[in-house]
Amino acid sequence: MFTVKRKALEPSGIELLDAEGQPVASVSQFLKYIAARGSSPNTVLAYAYDLAHLWTFFSIAQLRWEHLSAAQAIDFLVHLRALPAKRRGARGDIAVVASRGAPVPATLSAATVNRILVAVSCFYDWGVLSDQVEGPNPMTKVEDRSTLRITDRHRPFLDGVSRRRPMPRTIRAKTIRRLPRPMSDEQIDALLGALKSLRDNALVHLMLNAGLRPGEALGLHLTDIAYGRRRVAIRCRDDHPRGVRSKSRTERLVDLHDGATLATLNAYVMSERPPDAATPIVFLVGGKGTRRNEPLSYAALVRLFARACERAGIREPWMTP
Repeated sequence: MFTVKRKALEPSGIELLDAEGQPVASVSQFLKYIAARGSSPNTVLAYAYDLAHLWTFFSIAQLRWEHLSAAQAIDFLVHLRALPAKRRGARGDIAVVASRGAPVPATLSAATVNRILVAVSCFYDWGVLSDQVEGPNPMTKVEDRSTLRITDRHRPFLDGVSRRRPMPRTIRAKTIRRLPRPMSDEQIDALLGALKSLRDNALVHLMLNAGLRPGEALGLHLTDIAYGRRRVAIRCRDDHPRGVRSKSRTERLVDLHDGATLATLNAYVMSERPPDAATPIVFLVGGKGTRRNEPLSYAALVRLFARACERAGIREPWMTP
């Protein structure tokens, strides 16, 4: 049984532990590597959980990670497709009825499997780069598309000198490109009516009307708000104490031309945000507790969104901030 332990909010505090509670050395080195590259703590944590599936497979198949072959990588894909889904209330948890009428447990979705495979492929890229794995990445096969349909008899004399780059083909599961499921106008009105504080209203308005991602909204500083120009600046920062970061590493300006977003944001900053807070981050825990001046975390945003949806009677598994 492999488990993920998070000692602190810093990426260096995330470890994968074996059944005896000892850190897996190669995974620890890899997690430090991707943290040094600038990955967010949430990304490092997600990679640790994904690699726990790989080490569980190694334990079952009695393999060493340095010797994984392409054929064994396919076996790992089969192993992942048989794992049960753990998300409560998700669409994938609905049991499928077989031809004999027996319910079949829901398994991991193709999107989840592909996310794990991407993490494993990145891990083996690091293994090759650090000279701990001999040969190519077992999760990737490189093919030259310029010669795919040419037989040996008809290959040109200068075959192999083409400027076209070889195309990598990774092991992955086939996914369905589903249509987006936006909230209806009635659901949006019900959600806004169920929000209890100016802070929550400002957060939802920024994501709804300005298109900010959760990490972008939670990472806003007071200096990012230009009231006169009616805009906010999205900056790439790594200073959030809860590990919140924007998904994109591209800075941009977002105009707030609707009447409600900037007004709600201004009302929160002037009336509800703790005035004695030392941090420049806009959205804080607030209230009267000891953590009132601490920045709001992504987990807290997810909880307040879910509770507001429940109060409004519109809670669905796919509704997330």
